[in-house]
Amino acid sequence: MLRRLYDWTMAKAAHRHAEWWLAAFAFMEASFFPVPPHPLLGLMCLAEPKKAIRFAAFATLGSVAGGLLGYAIGHFAYAAFGEAMLQALGLAESFPKAACYLRDYGAEIIIVKGATPIPFKLLTITAGFIGMNLWVFIGASIVSRSISFMIVGVLFRLFGAPIKAVIDKHLGKVTIAFVVLIVAGFLAVTMLGGGGGKTSEKCASVAATTAA
Repeated sequence: MLRRLYDWTMAKAAHRHAEWWLAAFAFMEASFFPVPPHPLLGLMCLAEPKKAIRFAAFATLGSVAGGLLGYAIGHFAYAAFGEAMLQALGLAESFPKAACYLRDYGAEIIIVKGATPIPFKLLTITAGFIGMNLWVFIGASIVSRSISFMIVGVLFRLFGAPIKAVIDKHLGKVTIAFVVLIVAGFLAVTMLGGGGGKTSEKCASVAATTAA
């Protein structure tokens, strides 16, 4: 079953409109969809290593555009449905801490955290809620998403063929390793803090007070 799913996904990833599906996936993930687009990007880069950077660019642009939707949700519709959406995504408890860090660090926290497994949608919605400068938000989002996706694109462009050969031969082992990495990465969600000193203590206390 795993082999059939892999072969099917590889065929779809090589489709002539695949990059538009990737952009749509990245758009949704940046504002409301729970699954990150990196696995799809990786499979597409495996299917067509020579187009890896192109795929990464589509993912970046889609994610930045989706980030603007997330910003709009936080700014204009947080009370209407933004809060409920964060609850459904399991991100409500992290929201006060994210708001605290964004107020203190601004673009820096988007660049640093937006390039990590921490859900980008949490940052985009929170940025809109606190009224972060829109142009600063857009610039930071472009840098952040470029780091996140272009690393994948460049690596597959340089080493795509050998990587694909290894996966084709050892699909089961590679799948297990990938799942372990994903689980480890999402554990970073619980480590939203990053800055040290007074800001870390203040933001941690904000989260604790809100949860109480």
